Amino acid sequence: MLTHFRDRSEAGQLLATKFTEYTARQDVLVLGLPRGGVIVAFEVAKRLRAPLDVFLVRKLGVPGHEELAMGAIATRGVCVLNDEVVQSLLIPSDVVDEVAKKERHELERREWLYRGGRPAPGMHGRTAMLVDDGLATGATMLAAVVALRELHPARIVVAVPVAAPQVCQQLGAEVDQIVCLLTPEPFYGVGYWYEDFSQTTDDEVHDLLEQAAHEQAATSPTQ
Repeated sequence: MLTHFRDRSEAGQLLATKFTEYTARQDVLVLGLPRGGVIVAFEVAKRLRAPLDVFLVRKLGVPGHEELAMGAIATRGVCVLNDEVVQSLLIPSDVVDEVAKKERHELERREWLYRGGRPAPGMHGRTAMLVDDGLATGATMLAAVVALRELHPARIVVAVPVAAPQVCQQLGAEVDQIVCLLTPEPFYGVGYWYEDFSQTTDDEVHDLLEQAAHEQAATSPTQ
């Protein structure tokens, strides 16, 4: 019985086994949420023989308690707020705006760093699979789903190794398909369910995207 993951790579390998129907399909695009989610997504994309890219989302942390998410932003200017956190802590709108502005600059920096100036892939009519290393509040993934929907994919799939049960259920109502391998209760936190949950670096994300692009080009039927 699965209770923990050795690391993000193992989690991605196990997650990929739930999506065998997507293997080698031309319409599938795997999108990792940086940074840790890209390691998981790399393994999923490799086993599905699908292209890999990033979908950039930044958590909006409560000032002074940055691990607590009051919302998240994603590409295309999407902002999703956790109204319960904002209202219960009486966080002023100008504070939210200031945090969002700072995180938007970081999002733009990472987008350039990870892709090296390459344009984002087209989503229209494709099956887009959003992958992260886990879901706690779900705010980050929800922001990604909302932003992705604006790009008109044919289908949105969410794939994560571990998630809080209620978050997995709530997100399931927002997408076409969701797979959460573990939904433990009590949840404790994403890192609790990994033996190795060390921080992922920008260089690792960049290198994995480069490796995936190289492997995809080498196996493309047009080559």
